[in-house]
Amino acid sequence: MGDAKAVGVFCKKKPAISSQVLAELVEWLRARQCRVLLDEDNANIIGEEPTCKTGHIPAIADLIIVLGGDGTLLNISHITHPFDVPTLAVNLGSLGFLTEITLPELYDTLERVFRGEYSIEPRMLLKPCLWRDGQKVDEDYVLNDVVINKGGLARIVDLEVHVNDQYMTSYRADGLIISTPTGSTAYSLSAGGPIIHPSMQALVLSPICPFTLTNRSILVPDQSVIQVRLTTSNEDVHITLDGQKSMNMTHGDVLEIKKADSTFKLIQAPGKNYYQTLRKKLHWGR
Repeated sequence: MGDAKAVGVFCKKKPAISSQVLAELVEWLRARQCRVLLDEDNANIIGEEPTCKTGHIPAIADLIIVLGGDGTLLNISHITHPFDVPTLAVNLGSLGFLTEITLPELYDTLERVFRGEYSIEPRMLLKPCLWRDGQKVDEDYVLNDVVINKGGLARIVDLEVHVNDQYMTSYRADGLIISTPTGSTAYSLSAGGPIIHPSMQALVLSPICPFTLTNRSILVPDQSVIQVRLTTSNEDVHITLDGQKSMNMTHGDVLEIKKADSTFKLIQAPGKNYYQTLRKKLHWGR
């Protein structure tokens, strides 16, 4: 990073934590001649005037700092994906799979980042597109997963899956998860899916409570184009993107999922590795 740094800061609102942590970080950054970029929500936490609109920050920032948890980081990833800005994720609570850096490690880590002593993990993104009657209804980008699930009062749903225009199977289930390697430790893991190292180039499809017990999770190459058609007449079906955004899915709709051209640039926590995070988060060996 050059001498003049523009740093975008996003913080989860946590009473008695966010304001103090954010204020100290902003002061620390400004003492090092950094231009701090705050949108309205984050500026309000410390009683300042905003310097940028949320969507403009990734375009001009040299670094993004996210203070919060994995959910906060997922939300921010939706606005940073078109840009190559690296993101440093700091957990305000317990260790996360994505937010590995703890508060006591924050400033030592930042010093190392400013000295260029860091590496970047490019995390795969998915680009889901919803088609209805041959017309594109919506599209977005996800870091973790795309989830098709039935509503609270809905019966089991029928989903027909094609991969690269080849029929794979039809699921009768409560839903289906299409996950990146990053998202393999999220909902997919709870549904019986495998843990996939984030550097691997694969996608995983995990049915949710399938009617047929022989329906299991399956990995497909990352260049695959997955098409999921809703064949049941049940209208109470939803698509959830990274747990942040929801779309309705109706009979005959086709959800197309493929790997995005861009990646999410996550700064690897110095001195830590993925297996260490797995051991701590999943309590292996205890």
